[in-house]
Amino acid sequence: MNDLRLIFRYGKPYRRDLWAAAGLIFIECIFEMVIPVLMSTLVDEGVPSHNMAIILRQGGLMALCAVLALITGLLYARYAARFANGFAAELRLAEYAAVQKFDFANLDHFSSASLVTRMTTDATVLLNAINAGLRPFVRSPVMLAMGLGMAFLLSPKLTIVFLITTPILTILLTLIVRKVGPLYGRQQSAVDHLNSRIQESLTAIRAIKAFVRGDYENEQFNAVNTELSDASTETFRYAVLNLPAFQTIMYTAIVCIMWFGGGFILQGDMSVGQLTAFLSYVLQVLNSVMMFSGAFLQMTRSLASARRIREVLTEQPDLANAAEPVDTVPNGQIDFEGVSFKYNAAAQKSALSDITLHIPAGATVGIIGGTGSAKTTLVQLIPRLYDATEGTVKVGGRDVRDYDLTALRDAVGIVLQKNLLFSGTIRDNLKWGNPDAAEEQLWAACRAAHADEFLDRMPDGLDTDLGQGGINVSGGQKQRLCIARTLLKHPKVLIFDDSTSAVDTATESGIRRALAELTDVTKLIIAQRISSVQSADLIVILEDGRLHAVGTHAELLEKDTIYQEIYYSQMKGGDPDGE
Repeated sequence: MNDLRLIFRYGKPYRRDLWAAAGLIFIECIFEMVIPVLMSTLVDEGVPSHNMAIILRQGGLMALCAVLALITGLLYARYAARFANGFAAELRLAEYAAVQKFDFANLDHFSSASLVTRMTTDATVLLNAINAGLRPFVRSPVMLAMGLGMAFLLSPKLTIVFLITTPILTILLTLIVRKVGPLYGRQQSAVDHLNSRIQESLTAIRAIKAFVRGDYENEQFNAVNTELSDASTETFRYAVLNLPAFQTIMYTAIVCIMWFGGGFILQGDMSVGQLTAFLSYVLQVLNSVMMFSGAFLQMTRSLASARRIREVLTEQPDLANAAEPVDTVPNGQIDFEGVSFKYNAAAQKSALSDITLHIPAGATVGIIGGTGSAKTTLVQLIPRLYDATEGTVKVGGRDVRDYDLTALRDAVGIVLQKNLLFSGTIRDNLKWGNPDAAEEQLWAACRAAHADEFLDRMPDGLDTDLGQGGINVSGGQKQRLCIARTLLKHPKVLIFDDSTSAVDTATESGIRRALAELTDVTKLIIAQRISSVQSADLIVILEDGRLHAVGTHAELLEKDTIYQEIYYSQMKGGDPDGE
């Protein structure tokens, strides 16, 4: 319930609609409760005496009450829909905003498929719970109290049937809910697995076709699809017991009332009209309890969704600004002082161990090493995508933890290993680097990244639509656009994480020459090819998360066996520029 209490705070802007809806339900209940009393008078006084005046008067009043109940019901639907949909929109917005604040470490806690499910399916579950549950949760207690009161006034003796059947029904429904509750959590987890499989297979559809793995993927999808089907079947197998339990109690109560009520009529203790009114109250009360039980099951499911949404909303970013953060990075000098790092505090081995390194402002530094040597991890500590577990990372002579995160990341441009472009035009994507960039600035960045070579051939130039994820351009073209986008930031530190792997060596050489003109920018280049880093001022070799060697190309080629091995394996034939 604490989860629901936290979640429903996001409905605060629409609380007037909620109170209006609840008030309309209460008014509707009053109109419905009056109808059996009017009907009792009609049956007892109008029908036996054939008094048309009484019949028309009571019938007219009953029709008026029914019409007023209908009108209040329609108004309720309007306000309830406004509250439910407004609440769901606020909730999705809050979740999305929370995810945008996550650090890389936070994102490691959730799969992307799970986050999609939490922002869509789980939010919709809560929306449906409100739509299906608001009316019963308000109406059932009101109808129960009014119905018992009116029934007691008609026949205190017959009211005992209520007092016996209602607790029995409550106990049965409680047992069902206790059984079904955990199963809804399992069902939502199965939805996560299904979404994850769909997302992965659609993203990799070309690879699946290239490797002719369609049958294998069908089997994998069938497994998660069966998991969801089995979880849903087991959940609803118990959930549907709700209706038989209600019907059993309801028909038992009706039989008992008819039996004992008939006896009271024969004894003269009760009239036919009173018994008819009493039965109306019984049906209204039991129907409200039935609606309440259905809403209760929906709420049980919503508890599982509320817990999952609460986990997103209450996830605290691992990185926070200092009490008085510095908002200006003076230069691109970088220092690693005894830095070690673990992705998980419980991990036995560090990804980085005891890194001490000084990089002067404006220098060009190449970083090489085998797969898994933590090259990417090292550079991710510079813009504080992660915090060092031990030691200190400094930029511009200050600990990165002293800076305002936005200011630090604005000063550090990073072209990620995985090139990501967004739906929209080339211009839209480039302006991620600088929203205010003028046309000439955009083209200057494209020329530096050698993207102008293919942009000139695009039908609409910078206004060419890239499609979802940049599907309309090749891997090398993506890389060059990402480089241009990062150059538009005019950062003090520029990081290339294997960002020219998909371009030919001649194009890469041209990009290196353009970058060499940025003398006031510190450049870090992670690469697999010696040709990408051999002209760097400093080359860093990482091995298994440790600093193996640091030096210039000439120094390392003379003294370091690992560098020599890489160099001679790559440089047989041709010169560094691929000419």
